[in-house]
Amino acid sequence: MVGAMPMVPLPRRPLDSSDRVRRWYENELGWATVPGTPVRLRVGLRFDVLDVPAEAGCAALRHLDPGSPVAVRGDRMRLLVAAGSTEELPGLLDWLEWGALSLDLTAIGPGGVMDAPRPPGGGAALADPCSGPLLDPLEPGEPETGPTGPAGGRPLSPGRSGGSLQGAAVWLRPPEPGCEVEASLPTLSARGGGGGAPDLVRLVDTVATHCHRIRLRRACAQPFAFS
Repeated sequence: MVGAMPMVPLPRRPLDSSDRVRRWYENELGWATVPGTPVRLRVGLRFDVLDVPAEAGCAALRHLDPGSPVAVRGDRMRLLVAAGSTEELPGLLDWLEWGALSLDLTAIGPGGVMDAPRPPGGGAALADPCSGPLLDPLEPGEPETGPTGPAGGRPLSPGRSGGSLQGAAVWLRPPEPGCEVEASLPTLSARGGGGGAPDLVRLVDTVATHCHRIRLRRACAQPFAFS
């Protein structure tokens, strides 16, 4: 009788980069992702996102906790804010008297997604956008999508396009594994309270002010049309 052939396990398929990225977010941070490539993060569960021009985002960094995650993609900055902030934002802009103006500001909330920035140490070359231009633009990923507009969020300005979103997203201030992100995020309830969370009102007012300045500067740069 011929002895049974020993079972030899098949070689394991090495994890590709998207698998490693997904594992880092799901296992190290406990953040939900959506299936598919590139890896995308579900927004509205543990945080919402403000997508703003990098110039406006840089001006607002002083209102953020040092541990509050901030991502950059091309000339856009993504500021993570407390979950539920998307619903508060239109009323907050009206209260700050910015609601009637067209601002280059997009809120991403429940049901939206954002590209997952490369985890820290991934080798992406990035200069601080607040002190100089971004370096080493990476291959552009698939456009972010969602149920309520560009980047899966609610456009707060008409005609907003995603054409300026070039290259892969990277962390300017990465989240820290093992830390609860919620405690560091700007929230509306922080205003007048005794907690340590950053104030969403000051953050939004600063971002809106600089978005308006950018809009005015671009308008002044446009050549006059003569009939």
